[in-house]
This record gives sequence, C-alpha cells and structure tokens, in this order.
Amino acid sequence: MSKNKNQQQQKRFKPKYHIQTGDNVVVISGEDKGSEGRVLKILTKKGLAIVEGVNIIHKHTKPDAENPQGGIVKKEAPINIAKLMLIDPKSGEATRVGRRKEGNKIVRYAKKSGEVI
Repeated sequence: MSKNKNQQQQKRFKPKYHIQTGDNVVVISGEDKGSEGRVLKILTKKGLAIVEGVNIIHKHTKPDAENPQGGIVKKEAPINIAKLMLIDPKSGEATRVGRRKEGNKIVRYAKKSGEVI
C-alpha cells in the first residue's frame, strides 16, 4: 500500500522552468523585491533557485578543517522560482519567457522584445 502511495506522489515528468542556470533574474516579490542577480543553481525537485547576492542568510559554523576559526558565514539561501523573473537582454526589464521552435531546436525568447535568450 505504501509503495503505491509513493508512486502517486512522484511527478511523472521533470518540470520545465522559465529560468536556467546562468540567467540574470530580478526578484518580483518578498523581502528582496527588486534585487537582481545571476542564477547559480536550480533545485528542480523543490522548485527553488539559488541567486547570487539574493536571500542572504547568516550561518553559524563550528570550527573545522575548512574553516579553523568557525564563526558566522554569510551565504545565499534558496528562493522560490515563482518569485523570479528573467531580465530582458534588450531592454533590461523583467519579462515573461516563451518557447518557440527554430529549425529543429526549441529556443526560449523574451516576450517583451521577442529576442532569443
């Protein structure tokens, strides 16, 4: 019974997100609203992204081989992908993302300017 329940909870297909690693994004809601940064990593199973310079936390660490003194370390925490919008490469504003077929490839494009990302 429990095996069947786990199969139902798993998603059938990997979700396609509107942002990818390396994209420049802007935060559209929350505490860091309006801040911009580059996407460092996407956590697809949880729907989160780590953005450079956004959602900074203070982590208290014990001394270890890597950090012999220990102390407080500032690092980026994951933020929900729904709170991020891609920055249009042409105008520099937040834009929605579309997908279209060009030849044999599917490419992402900015809806505001129509430019391929």
